[in-house]
Amino acid sequence: MLNRVKEFILRYNLLDKKSLYIVALSGGADSVCLLVLMKRLNYNVHAAHCNFNLRGAESERDEIFCRELCREYDIPFHFTHFDTRTYAELHKISIEMAARDLRYSYFEQLRGSIGASGVIVAHHKNDRVETFLMNMLRGTGIKGLESIKPINGNIIRPLLCVNRHDIENFLSEIGQEYVTDSSNLVDDVLRNKIRLNLVPMLEEIYPKASENICRTIENVSESVKIVEDSLAGSIKQCTEIEGKEYKIDINELIKQPSPETVLYTILTELGFTPSVIKSIYSNIHAQSGKKWYSNNYILAKDRDYFKAFPVKESEKLSNIDIAIQEEGKYEVLQGCYVDIRKKDKEKDFVPSKDRYYVTIDADKVTYPLTLRNYKPGERFQPYGMKGKILVSDYLTNKKRDFFHRMHQLVLLDCKGNILWLVGERISERCACTESTIKILEIRYSNNEE
Repeated sequence: MLNRVKEFILRYNLLDKKSLYIVALSGGADSVCLLVLMKRLNYNVHAAHCNFNLRGAESERDEIFCRELCREYDIPFHFTHFDTRTYAELHKISIEMAARDLRYSYFEQLRGSIGASGVIVAHHKNDRVETFLMNMLRGTGIKGLESIKPINGNIIRPLLCVNRHDIENFLSEIGQEYVTDSSNLVDDVLRNKIRLNLVPMLEEIYPKASENICRTIENVSESVKIVEDSLAGSIKQCTEIEGKEYKIDINELIKQPSPETVLYTILTELGFTPSVIKSIYSNIHAQSGKKWYSNNYILAKDRDYFKAFPVKESEKLSNIDIAIQEEGKYEVLQGCYVDIRKKDKEKDFVPSKDRYYVTIDADKVTYPLTLRNYKPGERFQPYGMKGKILVSDYLTNKKRDFFHRMHQLVLLDCKGNILWLVGERISERCACTESTIKILEIRYSNNEE
């Protein structure tokens, strides 16, 4: 047992004798075995226990056991208590998901505070099989079939080379006690149902079922390396990132061997669900304008592109409404300003051609001014053009994308007349002429300078 775990650690380069690690200790057979093995292999570890206050006296028993175990092995012990039910209700998630979120959040916080390199958890082969079956039943891609990996960020799993039977035998041989979580013996959640019912049935049908599933996971993991390398190349060919905006070139996307897989890989990173991604892909040849949302991003079909922009950024940029009573500098958003200054028109005056710095006739402007997002149906007469045009038509003619149109700002006078389509064109009504005496210099900038 000791040698198998030692070889597995070396094979995947999981741990370093010079570093400090946290062992997640529940008191059950798996985590107790893990703690003992790490101690015997001379790794520098602390133990961390979470009391979720879900099983009454049993939860208290587990905490006391873990504390005594660490005292016996001279291992520093950390612990915390959670009101798991309240957290689950507040975030509208299951108790299992709440416990997971709380546990890993605490481990990460503790890792930072004590300078640990990682958190070692006691997942083993049986957990790997159960996760594989759970993901398969839910409908997963190739990444889901990798199940649990030996290392994932700061989470390290040295026991994936052994199964539950190996662990229990090892503890029995060394005479090491552990506690049993009674909730694991009831088939009330999916994982327990798979552990207590499905896996035994599969092994009754085929005795080597779990062993072969683990072999399949290893094969899938090796295949994923090739797939990820290919996907990275495909994603690079069809994706551009401009600031916080993602732009997916549809013409390049459909040239890829599996366009839907490439799109799925890109959009899952942005929080889009499989069902939403399927809807997006089915609209790959649809007209512009259709929109989809994840918790973090809004995505729109815009001609030959799918474009995604952060929801929070979009909300901020779409809700600007600033009253400007007089000359001066006004903050539009954090780090973004509009600056208005009045000055005499000089003899050699030349109107500005800068998109974000304009010069207009001061005598044609009546305060208060308003800087806000344009509204559908608004019109203005662009400088140098005869007659008015819808702002939306102007932006469409300029081939401005969906997000540009959604966030477009206008500067208006006290009567609601558009003086400046910000970043685009001033209005003919306020343009400087030979008879202009005073001018207003207006700058829109994304910094204080």
